[in-house]
Parts: sequence; structure tokens; C-alpha cells
Amino acid sequence: MKNKSVISKKSLAFLEKYLNNASPTGYEWEGQKIWMNYLKPYVDEFITDSYGSAVGVINPKSKYKVVIEGHADEISWYVNYISDKGLISVIRNGGSDHQIAPSKVVNIHTEKGIVKGVFGWPAIHVRDSKTEKNPSLENIFIDVGCDSKKEIEKLGIHVGCVITFEDELIHLNKNYLTGRALDNRMGGFMIAEVAKRLKENKKNLDFGLYIVNSVQEEIGLRGAQMIAERINPDVAIVTDVTHDTQSPMYNKKKSGDVKAGKGPALAYGPAVQNNLLKLLIKSAKSNKIPYQLMAVSRYTGTDTDAFAYSNDGVASALISLPLKYMHTTVETVHKKDVENCIKLIYESVLKIKKNQDFRYIK
Repeated sequence: MKNKSVISKKSLAFLEKYLNNASPTGYEWEGQKIWMNYLKPYVDEFITDSYGSAVGVINPKSKYKVVIEGHADEISWYVNYISDKGLISVIRNGGSDHQIAPSKVVNIHTEKGIVKGVFGWPAIHVRDSKTEKNPSLENIFIDVGCDSKKEIEKLGIHVGCVITFEDELIHLNKNYLTGRALDNRMGGFMIAEVAKRLKENKKNLDFGLYIVNSVQEEIGLRGAQMIAERINPDVAIVTDVTHDTQSPMYNKKKSGDVKAGKGPALAYGPAVQNNLLKLLIKSAKSNKIPYQLMAVSRYTGTDTDAFAYSNDGVASALISLPLKYMHTTVETVHKKDVENCIKLIYESVLKIKKNQDFRYIK
């Protein structure tokens, strides 16, 4: 008998709606509304801040506070310059990859609505293989079908309009999910599913649980920094993506050995509180949840760092979802890894005790 999936049809419908909605860094609020609407039956109240981070709270009156967190934003572009010939030059909003841009269809977000455009590129027939340049911020451009700057401005496009790729979620070979913004819309999805599972299984926690969907991670963990100060938690379990290192051009000696389909990756590193990490590992082992290990150096590069070093120091740990092709429009994750991340966060939350002290020296 096959194990029943922890992800229902209702959950998948939410995921598709949530992922297919654009939430570029600094403009996450529409996606946050979708997320909050889904989470509403499973929490007692919500907190939001000035920049759009959203928090669903279970047991808001409890003094001992545990966070489970993902980030809501996705990489994007800004209109930076409009030429007299009607072409648009861009700058990054987050770590957008210039090399994948040519031939991609984009959505330019204006007050009049979405305007379609394409990243153009000279045809192979006219390029000289000896002298041709790789795509870069200096030479990529967007064509919206206009012949002049004035024509572009009539469409509502101006310097500062944000731009996202149009790609949406697809399924590969029944086992994989592929699309843009899985980094880290999957995190927001997984923590929402944990809250849903707690409610449906009638689990009563004796501490406050804060389900946090932070903004502006892609430009330096800014949303997590702000909301960590607001909540002042005792514990934080952060979920984000990490590199599947099996694809061509990865160096495992440098990037580690992580494979999609083999379970969530648990990180060792200075920002990761080891006693909390041990709890995660025990939860995985006792519930037969497959997991992988990875090491990070000076920082994790995720919101774990923001929570760990906030306030007086917060016991924090990172559960990573293996992902192929990060910061492209074909980010890819294994469905079993998504399920096992949900299970691991859920079981770890249940293992935490009220007022549990994770300090090394007591």
C-alpha cells in the first residue's frame, strides 16, 4: 500500500495559484494576500508590517515563541532606461540571471496593467562566432513592439516599472514541479501546509507558533530582519532552497553532494544552532524521514542568518529543499522532497517543548 500524500488536491490548487502570481521583491503584497487567505482557517490571527511580511499566529498570547519561516519574494528586473528607438534597458531586482534572458517573454507591471515584452537578441545568422559577446546587463534589452520612447510611455511603462518572467508552474514526469519562483514560494507553501496539518490533526501546542512569510530576502534578508525584531522569537526553523548538485557543471567538492528526491537537506554552519539541529535530525530519524546533510561556511545566505543574529540571538536552523537550476525560469524540485520537508517541519514543531532552552552553556 502506497503512503498517502500529505499534499491534497486543494493544496496543489493553492500552490499553482500562489506560484503563478508574480511577487517580485518589494512588490509581494498580492501574493501575500493569496497566502493569507489560504492560511486563515488554520491560525488565530495575522501580523503584517509596513513592507509586506505576513505572519499567521497560533496561540498569540503565549510568551514562548517558535517561528517557521519562508520568503515570499522572487527575483525580477526594473526598467532602467528607455531609448528613443523604443527599447528598454534593465537593472536587476535581486539575483536575476542575465544569461537566461534572451528570448524570454516578460510581464512589465504598470498601473494600467501587465504589458507583454520580450528580451530580444540578434539572430545566429548575423553573429560572428569569433567576436560575439555573451548576454550581459550592458547588452540585453526588452522589446515591447514600440518604435519610440513616446509610444512606450503611452503604454504606462516608465523607469522603475518592475518586470517578471511570464513562466508558470508545470509538472515533469509526474515527479517534479518546474517553474519560476520556486525559490522560495515553495517555502511559503510548505509552512502553510504545516499549519494546515496541525489544525486537521487537532494538535494543541503549548507555545506560540508564528508562520512567517518574509519579504525582500533576495536583496539581503531584509524582510526577515524586520519581522524578527517585531516577533522576538525564542526559536526559528527556516526553510529555503539549496542547490541540487547532480547537474552538469557542478563541483561537488565545492558545492557538496545534494540530490533532488533524496530528502530535505539539513545545514551545518555557524548560524545554525546545533542543539536545534540535533532536534531536527532526531525528528527525521524517529519518523523515518529521509534527509541529507550539507555544510555552509560563514553564512547560510538565507533568512536563517537574519533570525539567528537578531535581538539577543535566536536558536535557528535551516531545512533546505533541493532545487535544480536556481534563479532560472525552470527551477525544479522533487514532489517527495516537498512532502518530506513538510513532514520534517511538522514533526520538529511537535518535538519542541514549551520554554525549551537550546543554549550550549547553562
